[in-house]
Amino acid sequence: MANFDKLKNGGIFGKGVLNPYGQFFIGDTFLNGLTTSPDEKISVGTVTFEPGSRNNWHIHHDGYQILLVTDGEGWYQEEGQPAQSLKQGDVVVTKDGIKHWHGAKVDSWFEHIAITAGTPEWLNPVSDAEYNKL
Repeated sequence: MANFDKLKNGGIFGKGVLNPYGQFFIGDTFLNGLTTSPDEKISVGTVTFEPGSRNNWHIHHDGYQILLVTDGEGWYQEEGQPAQSLKQGDVVVTKDGIKHWHGAKVDSWFEHIAITAGTPEWLNPVSDAEYNKL
């Protein structure tokens, strides 16, 4: 069961800072960069999403993204596929070149660890009409 008060203040790694990539998100999110690989090709960080917040559709080129859900409830969707409900303990692997988005459910805080390689291409926002159908 998610502890939303804990997420408001930051999960086990802390909340981090207001996401510096906020222009690619709807709603407030917080980023805590945890580490990078020795060759600096892989980054690891937590992203904490306020209820209803989400990132834009995006693609990782020459890489991938692994999401480890640590708390709360959220959504993950690949283009052309139904949205997948996420909860603590879920793992998502996004392969190179796959258009996708992820974020919190409308009534829940959401946190995941993102392990990311490659270069992101940020695309259009997930519209309120798309999101509110979930």
